[in-house]
Amino acid sequence: MKRRMLFAAILLLLTVFPNASSAQSNEPSLDSSIESLRADLRADKVAIITQAMQLNDQESKIFWPVYRRYEADLVKVNDQRVALIKSYADKFPSITDADAKGMIDQSLDFESQRTNIKRKYAKEFQKAGLSSLTIAKFLQLEHRLDLLVDLKIASALPPLLVKPADQSTAPNQ
Repeated sequence: MKRRMLFAAILLLLTVFPNASSAQSNEPSLDSSIESLRADLRADKVAIITQAMQLNDQESKIFWPVYRRYEADLVKVNDQRVALIKSYADKFPSITDADAKGMIDQSLDFESQRTNIKRKYAKEFQKAGLSSLTIAKFLQLEHRLDLLVDLKIASALPPLLVKPADQSTAPNQ
């Protein structure tokens, strides 16, 4: 139950939304709460992109259909990431070497897939007729949003290099 609470806290921190506090941490509704939070995050992301990109009508007609396909592909990859975070939260602090290797591989695969999706859709935006400057602006914004989410995840997860405090071996303060 503690691990589930940790995971719920991670997801709450990820969203940075005031309405995220309504998520429940009981196990039957955890997955539905996660999906609700992810949907809220995607909606807020669209609002941020809309405001920051300031696309004209022609650019909007080109950008948004391609963006929706991009986001759909990204959701699939992020599903894998959520599963990885759940696994980490469930296994911490007793992660084995084999667990760590699997998590390393999954994490690197996630990063690679995320980069490949960005590369694929940069080309699609270009084929659809967006300027390179507009595409660069979007990719820069997307990178910054990714960094914010990654930072929230990193700050919420316990690092492997810090073992849980053991009162018998903890130094006196």
